[in-house]
Amino acid sequence: MLPAVANKLRVHVVSETAYMVQGQGVHTAFVDCVDLLRAKDDVEVVINNEGRGDVMHAHTYGPYYFWKGLRYRGRRVFTVHVIPDSIVGSLPASRLLMPFVRWYLRRAYAFASVCIAISPTVEDAIRAVGARTAVRRIPNPINVERFAPSEELRMAFRKRLGIPEEAFVVLGVGQLEGRKGVEDFLAVAEALPKLRFLWAGGRPFGMMTEGVGRLNRRIARAGPHVTFLGMLSLEDMPAVYNAADVLLFPSYQENCPLAPLEAAATGLPVVFRDLPEYRRLYTHPYLAAEDVPGFAALLERLSGDPSFRAEAQAISRELITQFDRWTVREQLVALYRELLSPHAEGSEL
Repeated sequence: MLPAVANKLRVHVVSETAYMVQGQGVHTAFVDCVDLLRAKDDVEVVINNEGRGDVMHAHTYGPYYFWKGLRYRGRRVFTVHVIPDSIVGSLPASRLLMPFVRWYLRRAYAFASVCIAISPTVEDAIRAVGARTAVRRIPNPINVERFAPSEELRMAFRKRLGIPEEAFVVLGVGQLEGRKGVEDFLAVAEALPKLRFLWAGGRPFGMMTEGVGRLNRRIARAGPHVTFLGMLSLEDMPAVYNAADVLLFPSYQENCPLAPLEAAATGLPVVFRDLPEYRRLYTHPYLAAEDVPGFAALLERLSGDPSFRAEAQAISRELITQFDRWTVREQLVALYRELLSPHAEGSEL
């Protein structure tokens, strides 16, 4: 272990997303983690092959995680973004793959000295697969400086897409897969042809995506008021959110999703699918519906009722207060220091 200089922590942040397709939430969480740790001078960050640290903090669970973690016995932190249920509706034959997925994720969780559970559902999943590692509940933070309302970005991105200012734009964000509710998004678009619909996101798994043929046929039938933007970079997303008027987030399974928080920070109302995991995760109210008719009814009201839209924007502002990045940073730094304390090894953290 490298000695800390003047009590300065050296954190080795590891993520295989740096070498993969990067238009996904896990990569955003990795970038946010690095930026957050570097925001103050009490922590030095090294990334992947840049060097070694006092403690390792990983965001992915592939061979790279196990390899890099060999030198960090007792000092491995792993943020759990993926649970077994995450593959349902993402990969084909998920039910057949589930025993292997549970076995592999149990090994990934158990390899860590501490697993960070980003939601109550994630904590339950870590326990359910039989991993006995220590668990800390720390949510994904939201960078309100990066995602902020901007009339300039709104006008520029709408001009780029040829969207008139008076158009009411419904945005969807996520991978093009069944789990993300793409088909329901398209069904809502069919029901509301007077609104404009945009979807930002692609397919990190390519042809291995569950139902890729079915989804492609469904997308091909979409009307001219629906646009698929493809995979976009993190740098593009503030403009995408600003160009919209509401985020529709019809995903069937999530843990602590970043897209709704990013949209809310940008000033958008957010319409969620009514899922049990959200009821356990969020401490403040949020807009939700159970199905396509419910989504359509909320969007119609948001598009036609300025007072309801203002109320929904206030709900978004309150929602993100739970995910203050400086509070999350304090929790992370405290956890790192706890792992490095003389009494940490062999203790119940």
